[in-house]
Amino acid sequence: MPFAVHPVRRVAAAEGTSVSRTWPHTIPAVRQILLDGLDLTPGVTFLVGENGAGKSTLVEAVAIAFGMSPEGGSTGARLTTRASESSLARDLVLTRGAGAPRWGFFLRAETMHGYYTYLEQNPSPYREDPRFHELSHGEGFLEVLQSRFTSPGLYCLDEPESALSFSSSLALVGVLNDLAAAGSQVLCATHSPIVCSLPGATILEIGDWGIRNAAWQDLELVQNWRAYLDAPERYLRHIIESEPDRP
Repeated sequence: MPFAVHPVRRVAAAEGTSVSRTWPHTIPAVRQILLDGLDLTPGVTFLVGENGAGKSTLVEAVAIAFGMSPEGGSTGARLTTRASESSLARDLVLTRGAGAPRWGFFLRAETMHGYYTYLEQNPSPYREDPRFHELSHGEGFLEVLQSRFTSPGLYCLDEPESALSFSSSLALVGVLNDLAAAGSQVLCATHSPIVCSLPGATILEIGDWGIRNAAWQDLELVQNWRAYLDAPERYLRHIIESEPDRP
């Protein structure tokens, strides 16, 4: 039976936190949460926006505030190789659902190589994992999805599509749908119009305006990809110089 409540109901500024004029408080989306808070719905929530808009910063901060390692893994993992996370997690407080699962998993694309090493050095007593470093980048991601995305809880994903093909991205959509159906909550930052096309998901578009709800078909991300695939030459002519005339 799915859980009736979700792990995180609201993200807001911790008591005593003042909004400063330094990064990451200067990011409009971060500033909006610190001033007004953000309610998270059950099921899947996607954060969509340009590079630098604050998607990864927010997902990372929520994951750390929930008790996950900043470099990825479950709430029980303690993977640390180099401190690079922002201080935002210390400025946030999560309102959790009463009786909701305390387990979570953070999939962070840029640190998966280190996570594979961590798994090899700390083998699970409950399963026999493959030798992740001997798999392709995409195969390793899919193995993590199949073996770790099974327990009810909070799943934070930062650009999981980075290693996935078209068909594998569709498979990820199916995994996210199954998680939501089983009562888990997902917060996912993505640049993929495929991944964020999951029906029924909440989409938050992040940019200079802060955070706003959006429909999939209205996303700049979707409109830009449609326009490019329809006529790539309209974009490429501004980027690729024409070959000089040959003698």
